[in-house]
Amino acid sequence: MDRTLVIAPGPTANGDLHLGHLAGPFLSADVCARYARATGRDVLFGTGVHFTQNYIVTTARRLGVDPEELRERSGAQVEQTLGTLAIEADGFVRFDQRYRLAVQDFFRRLHKLDKLRLRPVAFPYVARTGEFLTDAYVRGGCPVCLAVGCAGLCETCGHWIASGDLIDPRSTLDPDDEVELRETPVLVLPLEEHRAELTAYFASLTATMRPRLAQLVEELLAEPLPDYPITLPISWGIPAPFPEVADQVIYSDAETIAWSMHGSALAAELRGEQPGEELWSAAAAPAVVYFFGSDASFAFAVVGVAMLLALGGYALPAHFVTNEFYELENEKFSSSRGHVVTGRQLAAEVPRDLIRFYLAATAPDFQRTNFTREAMDRVTGERLVRPWNRVAAKAEQWAGGGPLPVSAHSRAAGQLLLDRFAAAFEPRRFSLTAAAFTLTEQLARLDQWEVTPERAGDFCHELDLLLRCAAPLLVDLAAAGLPDATVPSAALATEVVPRVLPRLAGADL
Repeated sequence: MDRTLVIAPGPTANGDLHLGHLAGPFLSADVCARYARATGRDVLFGTGVHFTQNYIVTTARRLGVDPEELRERSGAQVEQTLGTLAIEADGFVRFDQRYRLAVQDFFRRLHKLDKLRLRPVAFPYVARTGEFLTDAYVRGGCPVCLAVGCAGLCETCGHWIASGDLIDPRSTLDPDDEVELRETPVLVLPLEEHRAELTAYFASLTATMRPRLAQLVEELLAEPLPDYPITLPISWGIPAPFPEVADQVIYSDAETIAWSMHGSALAAELRGEQPGEELWSAAAAPAVVYFFGSDASFAFAVVGVAMLLALGGYALPAHFVTNEFYELENEKFSSSRGHVVTGRQLAAEVPRDLIRFYLAATAPDFQRTNFTREAMDRVTGERLVRPWNRVAAKAEQWAGGGPLPVSAHSRAAGQLLLDRFAAAFEPRRFSLTAAAFTLTEQLARLDQWEVTPERAGDFCHELDLLLRCAAPLLVDLAAAGLPDATVPSAALATEVVPRVLPRLAGADL
């Protein structure tokens, strides 16, 4: 079987997962993995939490807790929330000694191959404390789009912003501190040295990249590519194992590929395999599929690919499925302002199939979209719960009477149904909104069907196919209503055995 490595990069370990997280990469990755398995492919789905970003330090300071306590607590919350919404990864990255050693070993290999350079880099510096400011420690204007934010990955335009390039930088640790620019040597990955290979690689993905990623790549390749820091002159992070930067740490945003490979290895171990580098090797030829927010594109799609090219011998990602922001009542989710709904909070009140469906129907695939509880109750009731329950009641009258014949016309219609879902679920054009739309349109079609004894077999056949295709979204309904999770070819079905199907419950019913 073809092997697919599905990767959903983990969130920063500074809080629980809210609906904005879930509506983006996590639900998409889970749905993609479930569908691929149902169609007979071998899938390893890796996710987890990112534990080394200094946003953990700044959040802990604001909350008045120890950073180590915060990241341990957040990691547990994230894992629990994913489970609550039935997002089931095979491998879950945690912050332990094994992970630290895996990251250090990854960069030792780059260092040994002479792919890293020691170069002076300017950072904001506070003379009062003797500290350099990077990422969450410093805030200013983005030199590309002028949006105000922290250094690192700009949430607005997606470019990576070197700390020293911020406009009017200010310390987030103490805004009253005077900030100056000071150079210090760090190890960098010179991205410009990989320009030709990166250009050819992204040219091969032109047909499948979503607009924001395509725009970012075009803008980046129009200018000299930057030297990307691999080490930073701060104390929070995994110690850099190189004598020339003995007091520095590995840049958290440079851990992308090491983190991903570790997640794949953990997933393989859960299967009883003894994984090594061969999981990602070019010889093994896995299809690597990433799901992440557009603001993470530079770190994973550009720097990550450059590191794979520098090492050589690895499979390059086949697809990057990006998403935009998901808002709550037309404002950005904000834990600091209490403007947030977590997955666990909502799941305590609403069946998780309804949550998964509504997040898919309003997923931020190509633009910012919005969540409100009122809209969720209305949409799930009108487009999913009530139509499904009516259709299930129609089918129930034929249950228990033995197999019914399926016409060639219905087999052809069923194959069209399978093709429409495949178009939404396959990584090449993956879209949660397209899948949810296909589900509701097909459900409405069956809801309008006047079922006669002559066409009962066709009706039950197409309903069975619809539930199988909807299974990656409606996990509990499918588990209760299907004998197995496979998606067979409609052309093979010459008869069907009608079953009593479960009903959906909703908050407004």
